[in-house]
Amino acid sequence: MGDVYFTRHGQTVWNVENKICGATDIELTQLGHEQAIQLGHRIAEEKLPIDEILYSPLVRAKETARHISEITGISMREEIRLKEQNFGKYESTPRDGEEFKVAKCNFISHFDGGETMLHLAQRIYNLLDDISREDKTYLLVAHNGIARVVNSYFNDCTNEEFASYGIKNCQVLKYTFRSN
Repeated sequence: MGDVYFTRHGQTVWNVENKICGATDIELTQLGHEQAIQLGHRIAEEKLPIDEILYSPLVRAKETARHISEITGISMREEIRLKEQNFGKYESTPRDGEEFKVAKCNFISHFDGGETMLHLAQRIYNLLDDISREDKTYLLVAHNGIARVVNSYFNDCTNEEFASYGIKNCQVLKYTFRSN
């Protein structure tokens, strides 16, 4: 039992355009690369006790992890379970769309071809359970939808709080595993 750190990837074009990225593989913007580099320097300067970086297989998270790893010297490894939720028909639509806002509160919906919130929570909770038993401190580099589930693993929240939760690009959060 110990700590885990979480960060969201750097900025993407679809972030700028207010579009839902989901499982669509979208590249970082120049600012996104700069945010990741700045985060790497911050982690190094603050000497965060991170043993390994686990990252989503999507390019925006992989590139963010690569920049952090190159600056800090922390090894990195792809973790398929960190892939962003597939939002089905909502991918590439406005993030603040009213229909999507309502749909995010329906945890068993496949979003017409996507992945349910419950399935997403299962894979993220399983990952967190697995790493909680290891004697390592990880930095998870993933996505806003994953941030929502990670936060719910550590903190109680209402359905509305869960659906509206989000973090900024390259924001770092620290969570502490509880003893069972």
